[in-house]
Amino acid sequence: MFDTRELGRRPGALKRISRSVVAPKDLGIEVIGVREGATVELDLRLESVMEGVLVTGTARAPLTGECVRCLEPLERELEADFQEMYSYPDADDRSRDADTGDDAEEEDRLFLEADLFDLEPVLRDAVVLALPLQPVCREDCPGLCAECGARLADNPGHHHDAADIRWAALQGLAEAMRDGEKDNAPRRRGDDPQEK
Repeated sequence: MFDTRELGRRPGALKRISRSVVAPKDLGIEVIGVREGATVELDLRLESVMEGVLVTGTARAPLTGECVRCLEPLERELEADFQEMYSYPDADDRSRDADTGDDAEEEDRLFLEADLFDLEPVLRDAVVLALPLQPVCREDCPGLCAECGARLADNPGHHHDAADIRWAALQGLAEAMRDGEKDNAPRRRGDDPQEK
């Protein structure tokens, strides 16, 4: 929670705040995010306007996750900008008199509570929207081998003999026949260990 009492309600009043906060749980997406308990650096600009307090800010936080191509762990720094209007509680009464008729916009409004505002929902939205949807360890990451799962960056020359899947059944039959020939091969004198 952030306090706006020092700002007052005079339009045009301005206050800057820099603060370190602890990252909440689940601040990210499945493959990358800000670890719970990590330090998030906030630089905020609070500006008093007629309807409430306009909060403009930047959040900086360490990201941890994994590359979507090779599954290796990765770490990055995230910087996310945001801006949100926190209305005064009595601004709701004034806006009813104007009656804009936009109910969806009315539901999305955030209000100050006893001159305090909660930044977590705004921070969560800003961070999640700023995250890369497909994080990679490097832009040219070759990923994993589709056949055996080997990491291709570790072995750039890695390859498998490409067999046409239409011939796979015949290849299996040929291997079975070769194994059968070895079993049925005539033994030469002296090959049998019992003869010695």
